[in-house]
Amino acid sequence: MVIARIGIVVAAERAGAWSLRGEALTLAATLAIVCASSARAAQDSVAFGLDWKAEAEYGGFYQALATGLYAKHGLDVTIEEGGPQVNHMMLLMAGRLDFNLAGGRAIEFAEKNLPFLAVAAIFQRSLSVLIAHPDQGNDSFAALRGKPIMIGADARVGWWRFLAAKFGYDDSQIRPYTFNLAPFLANEKAIQEGYASSEPYLIRQKTGVEPVVLPLSEAGYQGYANIIETSAKFIRERPDIVQRFVDASIEGWYSYLYADPRPANRLIMQANPEMPSDLLDFGRKTLIARGIVDSGDAKTLGIGAMTHARWRGFYRAMTAVGVYPPGIDLDKAYTIRFVDKRVGMEKKW
Repeated sequence: MVIARIGIVVAAERAGAWSLRGEALTLAATLAIVCASSARAAQDSVAFGLDWKAEAEYGGFYQALATGLYAKHGLDVTIEEGGPQVNHMMLLMAGRLDFNLAGGRAIEFAEKNLPFLAVAAIFQRSLSVLIAHPDQGNDSFAALRGKPIMIGADARVGWWRFLAAKFGYDDSQIRPYTFNLAPFLANEKAIQEGYASSEPYLIRQKTGVEPVVLPLSEAGYQGYANIIETSAKFIRERPDIVQRFVDASIEGWYSYLYADPRPANRLIMQANPEMPSDLLDFGRKTLIARGIVDSGDAKTLGIGAMTHARWRGFYRAMTAVGVYPPGIDLDKAYTIRFVDKRVGMEKKW
């Protein structure tokens, strides 16, 4: 009887222990779910607009998304592709985007008292070029004066104004750029805008001929490119999100240029199925070889670098050729508070 009673007591104690252990495991699982849900809830949603369809020129942003860098910085980022019929600047102004990637219009914002600022310059050099057929006498910027040139709407209000002032171009030369190579390939007299990282490669593939490529940087154009913009209101109300987005994007660019680019490339090809892998590879190599992202001030201050000296020098040069009037308050065009911190530079090595 005693043995039986002891057995009953031990069994009861064991049952209680297992019950407590089960309750503890259940509690732990519940806490894990709650923590995971809280972590997801803590992610700040960010909508980011590109100025064109997914390609290597945006590789660092897709790398930050694909490798979890945005998530690591507490951000749930949605990347919205651009295109010829998409005006992301209008969406930014309407509050439907948190950040927008654009050319160099920040000074124009300040000129017109629009409350939007540049917060990082991903490209230290412009990839924009003018392209012509060989042996047509179109081997220099000066030679293009008076000749039809196909350019897009963004270029017309951007670097075209610089070229027109410097080389005597006129708006009557402008022809619409359809973002299609067919008109160029069909006319040996044709001249069009393009990116050094894409159109020259495609033209060589289709024709076997090396086109004439005239980089804007060689014409003396020193503006930043692929500039991240946001509103003054967003900077004022959520500077933490701005800093985290800029930092994660910079880290993504170091990873894309100097580590394995395949995570970004997979996302790019998913977003833009017409983008072939060989063109992605060429585009990335062009970014590296031409020092588009990692050159100049970015070598010491980190990718995304901007300086007062560079902005003011560019403004003076553009004012000298009549593109901008004197007296614009550049403090309304950009802020360097989120860059020049050497973020992510260790990833390069």
